[in-house]
Amino acid sequence: MTTPGSCPATTTATNPPVCDAGAAGGSQKMVRPRLVLFGDSITEQSFRPGGWGAALADTYSRKADVVVRGYGGYNTRWALFLIHHIFPLDGLAPPLATTIFFGANDAALLGRTSERQHVPVSEYKNNLKTIVNHLKDCSSSVVIVLITPPPIDEEGRERFARSLYGQDARKLPERTNEMAGVYAGYCVELAREMHIPCINIWSKMQETEGWQKLYLSDGLHLTPEGNAVVHKEVVETLRNAGLKAEHMPYDFPHHSKIDGSCPEKAFQ
Repeated sequence: MTTPGSCPATTTATNPPVCDAGAAGGSQKMVRPRLVLFGDSITEQSFRPGGWGAALADTYSRKADVVVRGYGGYNTRWALFLIHHIFPLDGLAPPLATTIFFGANDAALLGRTSERQHVPVSEYKNNLKTIVNHLKDCSSSVVIVLITPPPIDEEGRERFARSLYGQDARKLPERTNEMAGVYAGYCVELAREMHIPCINIWSKMQETEGWQKLYLSDGLHLTPEGNAVVHKEVVETLRNAGLKAEHMPYDFPHHSKIDGSCPEKAFQ
């Protein structure tokens, strides 16, 4: 016979111990916090092999769930239709942190093949502000990280279009690096005004010689090396906001803390 909080002194292979350790207090419910990645195709693709989202999930393994909410082709105008579904004001625990990574489609040029995705830069800034304010309504403590659109390799976009459409490929670029830089500037400006962190990936990538082919697969989307840059910057930003993976608790005990003869103790 055992007393509450104790376990049998001996075990057998056929009859593992049934221990009363958890009978008195029960196990504590552990809820793993969420890191939500909200954005366009660069976010949607972030769980592909070598993706920055998959790398982030590894960084915060067993500490937080990384949830991808990426929507290829979306701009900030269309993203506003999603925020109440992805970030409801009641019923679902708000995320611990959220990245907002839009702008590559907003910056599509008028009069070109992707003009239906275009959003004027002033509206882009206001849309980002609406998303940020909604997240703040969900939680006063959520860490919100803005990420600017990446740079554009116009020659890379042209090569990609020719590979798909041959002689029928568009003759004029549907995006330019200069315009992407304008949108990046407005994103940085908003982050400064709202006192939230911002990753200027447009500038960061261009610090490296040969960034066009090193970081971009088709002049816009990311190579594994480009994903690695985003991952590094996101992790550094989250750490600066106090979300250091090594200081965050496991959702359940590490295996080294579990007593083989009385595992229930570890789950009290």
